[in-house]
Amino acid sequence: MRRFRGRTFFIGIGTAMSLALTACGGGSTPAPAPSGGGEGPEKTTITIGALPIPDAAAIHIAKAKGFFAAEGLKVNITQLQSSAIAVPNLLGGSLDVILGNYFAIINIQAKKGGDFRLIADAFQSKPDTFGIVAPKDSKITTAKDLKGATIAIPAVNSIGELAVGSALRTVGLDRLKDVKFVQYAFPDMPGALATGKVDAAFIAEPFLTGVQKNSGAKKVVDPMSGAMADFPMSGWTVTKKWAEANPKTVAAFQRAVLKAQQLAAADRKEIEQILPSYTKISPQDASVIALGAFPTTLSATRIQRVADLMQEYGYLTEKLDVTPLLVPLPQ
Repeated sequence: MRRFRGRTFFIGIGTAMSLALTACGGGSTPAPAPSGGGEGPEKTTITIGALPIPDAAAIHIAKAKGFFAAEGLKVNITQLQSSAIAVPNLLGGSLDVILGNYFAIINIQAKKGGDFRLIADAFQSKPDTFGIVAPKDSKITTAKDLKGATIAIPAVNSIGELAVGSALRTVGLDRLKDVKFVQYAFPDMPGALATGKVDAAFIAEPFLTGVQKNSGAKKVVDPMSGAMADFPMSGWTVTKKWAEANPKTVAAFQRAVLKAQQLAAADRKEIEQILPSYTKISPQDASVIALGAFPTTLSATRIQRVADLMQEYGYLTEKLDVTPLLVPLPQ
């Protein structure tokens, strides 16, 4: 099991839970005056799509503490079964805001499959938040041993594939030639390992702690190191069209989430307390899993790392400047 180290504030992905699709009810209750002053938001009821994972803690903190309400926003949080359906629902208009995986958003933007705006940062990796693991009796003990292995990742052409590819490169292996990737959801990876369907898995907390504790799986390598250290993972995302039509709504959302993000960055207990309210993680597990960082700025320099590494690894054919995608935070 991962042990919490010191007072750095980390966040990991997910928990062993049922990913039932849920959503709060709508309504037209008049919203209070926003704390930002001036006229209220153009759209007072918004629907946010996110996986029920620790990465999304800020919106749950903001809702529980009334930060959204103070900005004149009524927020419905739709818990998605898979991040793969987030972007189509955003583009289709059934979701206003999503927790967007930076890799996916940049990939689609570059291929002109959508036009997005990033309105707040959400999550950044830290040591032990992810791992490439193998069964306890496997002959795979180092990254070099992964040659010829079948490796589970959450999605192909994804941040998981990028991270595994980076780890392989450090030992002279190639992700396209030396391994085979297969797609599994994080909750299904322990079973795939146990039944021999895969030789290894790129897995995230708290599943990482769970698979080690429950089946004795061993961590072969921490993929979020080297070129992937402190890597930007996800941020709150809208379409360009929506952002331009609702600038005051965007600003209200940003103010509310930033307050919550600052709380999460300043006190790990805020994360531990909110997690059991929207996931099935236990308070005990919430207190010990490795967690990643909650950035409190929206930095083009930091997010540019994602696009640059994607280009280096061949996911992008040319450089993509992320600066135009960012909506500056309110001062």
